[in-house]
Amino acid sequence: MDLDLRKLRYFSAVARHEHFGRAAEQLHIAQPVLSRQIRALEQEMGCALLVRTTRSVRLTPAGRQLYEDAPGVLAAALAATRRTHGAARVDRLVVGFSPGLSVSPAIRAFTHAHPGVEIELLHLIWYEQADALRDGRADVAYLRRPFDGHGIRTIPVGSEPKVACLPATHALASRRRLTKADLDGEMILDAEARRTATVEEKLELVAAGRGIAMVPRSVARYYSRPDLVHRPVTDAVSYEICLAVLEGRHGQHLQDFLTAATQALAERRS
Repeated sequence: MDLDLRKLRYFSAVARHEHFGRAAEQLHIAQPVLSRQIRALEQEMGCALLVRTTRSVRLTPAGRQLYEDAPGVLAAALAATRRTHGAARVDRLVVGFSPGLSVSPAIRAFTHAHPGVEIELLHLIWYEQADALRDGRADVAYLRRPFDGHGIRTIPVGSEPKVACLPATHALASRRRLTKADLDGEMILDAEARRTATVEEKLELVAAGRGIAMVPRSVARYYSRPDLVHRPVTDAVSYEICLAVLEGRHGQHLQDFLTAATQALAERRS
């Protein structure tokens, strides 16, 4: 049996908080998704790890043992991943980026000064943004909050507004801008209402008339299509945009990239 490190990290959060809701908030994932991941881990382990009640959860003897062993397992896996990727990336950086965000200005600024360093790009799924840094697939990432920031160092480089994405035939589509009050009574397709794996899947549901999606403006523009419109929601909280790197990660190429990217991306969003 192979132990899934992501599920182990999720389990550790639930065990630490003794509550699925608080753990899900820390991990920035929907509670039903977290519950499914923990049940899948229990099936893989072949034993119950938690005793669930209506108000909280507690560890079984097997769960307590796994919780005690988890920090060492996760630390060892992370250290091995860092050493492996570090050895392979003498003159290479892997840069992750969230859907809708364009990291190309940072790439151009960095490669102009460091033409000998190879840059590899990694498109990140919304629910795995920071995971790519933790498991070593990416050296640095251009991300949009919220995400689980445990063990992650971030550098803010701007923000972007939240927009409502809706069918072109919707009654609100004729408005130039909206407020949250305008959306009262509408089905909002968030993680609690309906989990979607990709932006494309969510927009298909919107186009089919199954609800309205609140998305970053850059996502709405990147995935523009004639049967959908997006309208700014003037009183909605903006998304913070940042560069992110694993705490403790160093290296001259990485530091040089952060310096060049911070300036290039901040200037672009100003």
